[in-house]
Amino acid sequence: MPSLADPVKLPCGLVLPNRFVKAAMAEQLSPDGAPNEDFIQAYSRWAEGGWGALLTGNVHVDINHLGSPRDPAAPGTSHGGEFDPEALAIWRRYADACQKHGTPGIVQVCHPGRQSPLGAGRRGFFAKSLAPSAVPIKIGDGLLAYFLGALLFGTPREMTVAEIENVVRQFVDTARLMKESGFMGIELHGAHGYLIDQFLSPKTNRRTDAYGGTPEKRAKFVLDIITQTRQAVGPNFCIGIKLNSADHDAADFEDTMRQIELLVEVGIDFLEISGGSLENPQMMGYNIKTSSRTAAREAFFLDFATETRKRFPHLLLMLTGGIRSRQGAKAVVSDGACDLVGIGRPACVNPSFPKLLLDVAGTPDEKARLPLAKAPLPGWAKLIPLKILGAGAESMFYVGQIYRLAKGLATFGPKV
Repeated sequence: MPSLADPVKLPCGLVLPNRFVKAAMAEQLSPDGAPNEDFIQAYSRWAEGGWGALLTGNVHVDINHLGSPRDPAAPGTSHGGEFDPEALAIWRRYADACQKHGTPGIVQVCHPGRQSPLGAGRRGFFAKSLAPSAVPIKIGDGLLAYFLGALLFGTPREMTVAEIENVVRQFVDTARLMKESGFMGIELHGAHGYLIDQFLSPKTNRRTDAYGGTPEKRAKFVLDIITQTRQAVGPNFCIGIKLNSADHDAADFEDTMRQIELLVEVGIDFLEISGGSLENPQMMGYNIKTSSRTAAREAFFLDFATETRKRFPHLLLMLTGGIRSRQGAKAVVSDGACDLVGIGRPACVNPSFPKLLLDVAGTPDEKARLPLAKAPLPGWAKLIPLKILGAGAESMFYVGQIYRLAKGLATFGPKV
């Protein structure tokens, strides 16, 4: 019977001391794109928490295209060239804070693509976001949703092949920076509607060239990133990826399985299963379609993980979303659905959550849990039927808790 305290060895050789991973969450603590003292203090708190690994929030590969105005981004460099020593020193402090108690730090690396709001990043307020195809974001039905979507995001511009190749190199350079900074690995953000996910999905990728038209061609973008990154960082640096389950319906389920097969063939250290996007924020617990089995096991995306495990039994899987208790974590691991348990929002409320779940203090199963209600909505928002508002309130509530961690303040969750 597998134990939550079991160490887990990744194919690259990295050993995680237990199965609990602090999942990636947006910190929104950077006014200038660099990790600052707030990052150092927040991650120092998590580093003391007994985690198997710490996943950072989004680190964007292009400071001109951010997911939110206060996200960190890798400093620019000539492709394959040297990094600015001052910038490198800042990122080394970040890595040291994450890993000062021996917990491996893994950086979530991403590009938001069409989900970069107008004004986020240094591209200029009127410059368009980039995407595989010029498909605008639909944040809801009706005229209000249409105008809000147009105001916040506009219509993206379809990327040229040269632009695609440039973004691939930006991912590689960001991975090189993280390795030189001392981090143990990266996780490519291929979920939640970000650029890699946009390429993988036929809903947002309508290209007819080498990057679209079939599951294999839609995967070319991320496969190129992984192949070139591995060449740049060597065999002992972790390369994982987060993929969506929730936005893949029966019509393209087999396409998704084929894309996972291609990822396995090119060589990844782990696959994190999550779901949702700005259009359908299931990663925040909204509009989740669950079987009775999934509901009983807490995890939002358990059914997809179970099917992935059947097809790829040797692929290390991380399952994130909805797990709030020791019993829930034990269930998904003992069922064989995953190897690693991702914990997001509870980590913001209790940065030492693994110590509770690993029974360090002898807490019984029925008390080793942290139930969380939905974050409260402002009164006016309750009158507007847009899921993005509820997800935004949820996200900002926990951004506030990360800020409290950074400032040494007590944290709290929404009242159950």
